Amino acid sequence: MRRKAFNLYSTHLKQRFGGRVHKLSVDAGFGCPNRQGGRDAHGCLFCAPGGSGAVSIERNQSIALQLERSKQLMRRKYRAKWFIAYFQPFSNTFGPLAKLRHCYDQALAVEDVVGLAIGTRPDCLPPETLDLLAEYHQQTYLWLEIGLQTMHNRSLDFLQRGHDYRCFLDAYRQAKERGVRVCVHLILGLPGESREDILATAAEMARLKVDGVKLHLLHVLQGTPLGELYQQGQVPMLEMQEYVELAVDFIERLPPETLIQRLTGDGPRDILLAPLWSMDKWEVLNAIDDELRLRGSKQGDKYQSG
Repeated sequence: MRRKAFNLYSTHLKQRFGGRVHKLSVDAGFGCPNRQGGRDAHGCLFCAPGGSGAVSIERNQSIALQLERSKQLMRRKYRAKWFIAYFQPFSNTFGPLAKLRHCYDQALAVEDVVGLAIGTRPDCLPPETLDLLAEYHQQTYLWLEIGLQTMHNRSLDFLQRGHDYRCFLDAYRQAKERGVRVCVHLILGLPGESREDILATAAEMARLKVDGVKLHLLHVLQGTPLGELYQQGQVPMLEMQEYVELAVDFIERLPPETLIQRLTGDGPRDILLAPLWSMDKWEVLNAIDDELRLRGSKQGDKYQSG
């Protein structure tokens, strides 16, 4: 059997903990600074009204109950032994330190939760919050997941992100100075970005030697400003093979030690406008494996250190 041609996060977890580890999405009720009218207001161009995250999250339940119910499902479905509480929707460092500590402690108090993954934005990481995350890094298995999407400011402006690339660099540098693991979220297929632009982002992630990456394909959801632009014919979509080739291009340029946490993504089926091929996630993942095999390449083959 051929070994995976990239450094897979799930394999890392199994090796570290000695068994199956699954992430459980949690909605702790945080908001987002890019939605100044509240959680129901429009934020980034692509973001769904309910934020990112699993559609099955019971948003009105306590953190402990959300985790306990998800644990039961993952144990039945995947025979998972341990779990990471993934604070996923909206910006999960956007709040006073006392609230952050209370939420994170609730999650860690749940039996068999062995770590935290905290999703947020680069403009929600002031020094005092990073100090708190560094404290949790010392006591548990912690990942800070930062939504960047792209290094190109013109694309960040188009997406109405409300921050620039320098903001990310500052947050990333301060997190790494504190020893915190960082996973960076990136979108392939943004309007106006060429293959060269995408490879420039890959090279920049390689230069930074990020601990992990999540690659997402641009997808369009109903009820978003991006969805309106798509329905007006203003937003082109990648075909599956185009995405597969770009994802492999990206993987080849990352350092071998960078953990690949995600290689594709899709939206909720009931509000997904495009691309519809993204709904078959396993077909996309298998196509990425096939492309790597066809090229005879692996993660790091085009990585340039220094």
